[in-house]
Amino acid sequence: MIVIYGIKENLNPIKADMSNVIHSCLVTVLGLPEDKRAHRFIPMDKEDFYYPSGRSDAYTVIEINMMEGRKKETIKALIKELFQQIERKLNIAPVDIEIIVKEQPAHCWGFRGMTGCEARDLTYTISV
Repeated sequence: MIVIYGIKENLNPIKADMSNVIHSCLVTVLGLPEDKRAHRFIPMDKEDFYYPSGRSDAYTVIEINMMEGRKKETIKALIKELFQQIERKLNIAPVDIEIIVKEQPAHCWGFRGMTGCEARDLTYTISV
């Protein structure tokens, strides 16, 4: 599950492109299937979105929630790929992107009527 926050005037026009860039990085680095996309966009009013000085109104926060199990190097590669591809394809400077990876144990996930640790039919590998 990916949650993307930004100022609505900047985020709304690029939602589809941002989703495509993020998903492409997840497929490339984590090996997620093409049809495994769960993105939630939270466009915010500027007065409700405080961010650090030195950033522009393009400042965007990307929270990546996933089951734990990926190697530290894999997560770092994902973060670097996201910075690179977002700058290249959406022209948003890395200083305006914040990425947070949140890993939770599989038993903390619930989908399709079971917990993540009970799922035996995932079409991708967690341990990459």
